[in-house]
Amino acid sequence: MAEEPTVDPQSLERLLLGRWAQTRLTTRATLTDEQFHSVPGLTLHEHRQRVRDQLQGLVTAGAVHRAFPRRFGGSEAPGANIAAFEELVTADPSLQIKAGVQFGLFGAAVQQLGSTHHHERWLPGIMDLSIPGAFAMTEMGHGSDVSSLGTTATYDVDTEEFIIHTPFTAATKRFLGNAAEDAKDAVVFAQLITRGVNHGVHCFYVHIRDDDGEPLPGITITDDGLKGGLNGVDNGRFRFDHVRIPRDYLLNRYADVDADGTYSSAISSPGRRFFTMLGTLVQGRVSLSGSASAAAKLALIGAVTYGNARRQFHATSSTQEEVLLDYQLHQRRLIPRLAATLAISFAHEKLLAKLDDVLSGRDDSEENRQELETLAAAVKPIATWHAVETLQAAREACGGAGYMAENRLTSLRADLDIWVTFEGDNHVLLQLVAKRLLTDYAAEFADADVAAMANYVASTAGSAVMHRFGLRRTLQSVQDTGDERRSANWFKQTTVQRSLLSSRVRQMVADLAGELRHATKLSSTERAAVFNAHQSELIEAAKAHADLLLWESFTEALSQVDDAGTAEVLTWLRDLYALTRVEANLSWYLCHGRISAQRARTLGPYINRLLARLRPHVQDVVDAFGYQPEHLRMELTTEAEAQRQHEAEEYYRRLRASAQAPVEERIVLAKRAA
Repeated sequence: MAEEPTVDPQSLERLLLGRWAQTRLTTRATLTDEQFHSVPGLTLHEHRQRVRDQLQGLVTAGAVHRAFPRRFGGSEAPGANIAAFEELVTADPSLQIKAGVQFGLFGAAVQQLGSTHHHERWLPGIMDLSIPGAFAMTEMGHGSDVSSLGTTATYDVDTEEFIIHTPFTAATKRFLGNAAEDAKDAVVFAQLITRGVNHGVHCFYVHIRDDDGEPLPGITITDDGLKGGLNGVDNGRFRFDHVRIPRDYLLNRYADVDADGTYSSAISSPGRRFFTMLGTLVQGRVSLSGSASAAAKLALIGAVTYGNARRQFHATSSTQEEVLLDYQLHQRRLIPRLAATLAISFAHEKLLAKLDDVLSGRDDSEENRQELETLAAAVKPIATWHAVETLQAAREACGGAGYMAENRLTSLRADLDIWVTFEGDNHVLLQLVAKRLLTDYAAEFADADVAAMANYVASTAGSAVMHRFGLRRTLQSVQDTGDERRSANWFKQTTVQRSLLSSRVRQMVADLAGELRHATKLSSTERAAVFNAHQSELIEAAKAHADLLLWESFTEALSQVDDAGTAEVLTWLRDLYALTRVEANLSWYLCHGRISAQRARTLGPYINRLLARLRPHVQDVVDAFGYQPEHLRMELTTEAEAQRQHEAEEYYRRLRASAQAPVEERIVLAKRAA
């Protein structure tokens, strides 16, 4: 019998810390200080004040300036900056978002979209918090559709000023962090109009409050008040009534307006210019993916640790109750989510490396920027949805204990709820991914010769016939007849998993391309109708693509593991991730002839056996996440439950050994019946 593998938590922790391990460890050490910890039950005012003080504490500790230029005290290290930022979610998500607004949105917009004179004028104050700011992009009427913002910035050639104006209520800037109380200035996204031409959305620097904290003339500020979460952040609204700003307050890295109103840009295409300007701010989506992964890890540490200590019901013994994590259903609730968390963590590390390449200038080619945008748009939705679902599953798995504020699961769930819609609504982002997949699919054959096209058509036709008429399924069934182990073993092969995940993406994109190929010849109204009729398929294709990305990232990470036992357990977790994704979409695989009915029947039982195999190792895996008690701050993760269980066991052991032990009624009734 083969020796049971063991996980080396230290080896796994090093792998999970990734390229910016020291940065993460340094930030975690900073966050052990209780001044940065969330406090449940604060009033709105108290929470906002605490987070305001915490943010100043981070500035004092030098913990938030890594992305800024060295001449201002930064490190010009965008990847390290995001790695540190992600860890803030363990302290208080409100602190993380407050820091993200100030440095990752407001400050980054000035840095990434402004010129040298903007940097010299404003970055030092942004960095030391003497210029608290807001990022005024989202409007009441437009969130994800940034190109349709209603706010205008009209150039007045006589005064050489832009006039910032809110022409209707729906153009009011809303949901803006820092806006309700703290922002002194803001970066405002508006339609740039000069010489009667609208050049689309650009970014402008606008003063919002005077030195006494009062709104400047023409600016109306409204407090958004209490929210469903993140109440340490002072979200609010801005409305502008013909507010004038100097011409050089246009952040002009990519476009400028001369004194006479002449517009110029090195990027001739309005569409490409717009996406280039927004692309510099992609770090927000990247940071959400990482912080969502960190929140999921906190939830799993709590639920797994508690599940290993908490006992419930007598199933195999009349004197000792069962450990929760020994129940198959409990394993089903938690271990697949652990596998997905690891997959997301590895995918995020790749995403973060690409962001660092782009923003550091090592590889900021147009192609690499587009790849970064697409990868971020694929990973962010999956990571944020997963975090919210995992926090809820962990809460339920811990019963009433999970509902207590002291265990943070409910507060984290409330705070992270907004993750799925800010920095881009998840469904909108997935549509961007699907469109990119269709574009890449079409580009494959842009320069193909007749022979290549003929070979592709022939191979596709042959494959389609095999699937459509069930020939492949029949072949699988014949191969597997009378041997369920053969069916199950087929699923654990790396090549099979890759084929199942990749072929699904390929088929879905090909089917969509076929459905949409004639749309370019239609009117805009007809094109929109065709696109809308296939919107659900677009989203599903993008999700399938994300499944493949995560699996590939997990598989690549396995090659970096030196410890044999850790590698084996991680391989099981990689297999679990792949097979639960196949199981979730089993109807598609059956309908498209990719899996035979016999193999499909073995999938669920095989996953259950895999869960049982993994069960002894999951505590070691979550321990390898590396968070200390000061980061967790959950009674669930302490020895308290184990001590309670031990006390109960000792009580009943002594009672059974004593002469005072009461006799159970069922025994009395059984004797009477005899």
